[in-house]
Amino acid sequence: MDLPIYSFVALSIGLLVGAGIIWLILRTRIAATELRAKTESQVEIARLNERLIASQEDAKRLVTELADLQKQAMLWRDQLDVAGDERAQLAERADRVPKLVVNLEEANQEISTLKQSIADIREKVGRVNSTIESQAEHIVQLQQERVTLVDRRDLLIRDINLSNMQVSELTMSLEAERKQSQEKLQLLIDAREQLSNQFKSLAGEILEDKSKRFTEQNQTNIGALLGPLKTQIHEFKAKVEDIHLKDTEQQATLKAELNQLKDLNRQITEEAHGLATALKGQSKMQGNWGEMVLENILDRSGLRPGKEYRREVSFNTETGKSRPDVIVYLPQVKHLVIDSKVSLNAYTRYVNAEGEIERQLALKEHVAAIASRIKELSDRNYFELPGLNSPEMVFMFIPIESAFVEALRADETLFQKAIEQNVLVATPTTLLTSLNIVRQLWRFEVQNANTVELAKRAVMVHKKLCTFVCSMEGVGNQLDKAKESYKIAMDQFTHGKGNLIQQVNEFKRLGVAVQGKFSEDLVAKAGLELEFLPELLPQENIPLE
Repeated sequence: MDLPIYSFVALSIGLLVGAGIIWLILRTRIAATELRAKTESQVEIARLNERLIASQEDAKRLVTELADLQKQAMLWRDQLDVAGDERAQLAERADRVPKLVVNLEEANQEISTLKQSIADIREKVGRVNSTIESQAEHIVQLQQERVTLVDRRDLLIRDINLSNMQVSELTMSLEAERKQSQEKLQLLIDAREQLSNQFKSLAGEILEDKSKRFTEQNQTNIGALLGPLKTQIHEFKAKVEDIHLKDTEQQATLKAELNQLKDLNRQITEEAHGLATALKGQSKMQGNWGEMVLENILDRSGLRPGKEYRREVSFNTETGKSRPDVIVYLPQVKHLVIDSKVSLNAYTRYVNAEGEIERQLALKEHVAAIASRIKELSDRNYFELPGLNSPEMVFMFIPIESAFVEALRADETLFQKAIEQNVLVATPTTLLTSLNIVRQLWRFEVQNANTVELAKRAVMVHKKLCTFVCSMEGVGNQLDKAKESYKIAMDQFTHGKGNLIQQVNEFKRLGVAVQGKFSEDLVAKAGLELEFLPELLPQENIPLE
C-alpha cells in the first residue's frame, strides 16, 4: 500500500520538475529564436505562446492535481499511521491468537452443543407439532365422534320411541286381540248358555210332557243319546276356559317380559363384551363362545328347539353341503336363517391396543373383517336352499354390541351396504327382540288356531244340537203316535157295545174261574158304556117280534 503512494508522489514531483525544465528550455529557445529569427515567423511565436499557455495550464492543472495528490498522500499517511496502529494491535492480537483459537474451539464445541440442542429442540418441537396435529386430528375426530354419537343418540332415541310405539301398538293389538278373544269367548259362552237354556227348556218341556209315558228302556235310550252331547259340551266348556286362562296368563306376563327385556339385553351385552376382551384373539374359542351366546339368546327367547328353531341343519346342494347355524321356523311354513361365524380378532386387538395408531389399524381390520363376512354370507344365497321358504335376507349375528357400534362409527355405510347385499346384521339386543316377535307370532298363530278350533267345535255342537232337536221332535211325533195308538187300543178295551173288559167280567159272573182282576177304573169306565144299553136294546128287538 505504501509503494503506490510514494510512486505517485515521485511521479508528481517529476512532472513538476520536468515542467520547470521544459519551461526553461522553451524560454531559452524562444530567446535564441527571437535572436536568430525574429522575423521568421510570428505565427511560430504565437503557436509557441499558445503551447506555453497550454503548458502553463497543464502545469496549473498538474499543480492542482499535485495538491490533490498531496492531500491524498496525507490522507494515506494518516491511514498508514492508522494501519500501523492496527498492525500493532494485530501484532498484539496475534499474541492472543492461541488463546482465541482455544476459545474458538470451545466456542465451536459450544456451538456444536447448541446446534445439537437446537436439533433436539427442533425434534421436540416437531414431535410437539406432530402431537398437536395428532391432538388436533383427535379433537376433530372426537368432535366427529361427538356428532356421530349425537346422531347415534338421536337414532337410538328414535329407535326407542319407535320401539315404544311398536310396543304400544303390540300392546294395543294384544289388548284388541284379547278383547276380541274375550268377545268371541263371550259370544261362544252366551251361545253355549243360550243353546243350553234352549236345550234345557226344550228338553224339559219334552221330558215333562212325555216322560210319564217312557219306560225304563226309553229313559236308557235318551241317556245314551244325550251322553255324547253332554261330553262334547263339557269338553267345549273346558277348552274355552283353558284358552281364556292361558290368554289371561300370557297377557299378565307380557308386560313383565317386555320390562325384563332391556335388563336382559344389557346383561347379555356386558357378558359378551367381557368375554370377548378375555378371549384375546383365540379364533376357535371365539367361535364356540359366539355359538354359546347365540344358543343362550335362543333359550331366553322362549322358542322351543326342534319346533320353532333348529341348529345346524344340513342341506344338499349342487355345489355340496350347506349347513346354516340356525333355522328359525315361522308360521305359514316360512323360515329365517341366522349365521354366527364372525371373526373378532381385530376387535380384540382394538380393545387391548395401547397406542392410537395401533387402535386405528385394528379398527380398520375389524371393519374389513365384518365387510368380508357380509360379502361371504351374501354369496351363499341361503334363501335358495331346497325346502326353505325364506325371504332374500340372512341374519349375521355379532355377539358383542359394541363391536358393531365401533364398526359403524368407523364406516357409517356398513349397515346400508349389508342391507344392499341381503344381509341383516343383528346384535344380542336386536336378535332377542326379533326372536320375541317370532314367539309372539307363534302365540297369535296358536290363538288363531284355537279360535278356528272353537268355531269348528261350535259348528259341530250346533249341528249336533240340531240333530238332537230333530231326533227329539221325531221322538215326540212317535210318542204322539204311540199315545194315539194307545188311546185307540184302550178305547177298544173300555168303549163300545160289548167291550172286552165288560165281556171278560161277565165270565166271572157266569161262574168261570178266573185269576186276577182289572183295575176298578177300567171296570167302571167299561160299565158306563153298558148303562146306555137297556134303552137301546128294546128298540133294536122290536122288529124281531
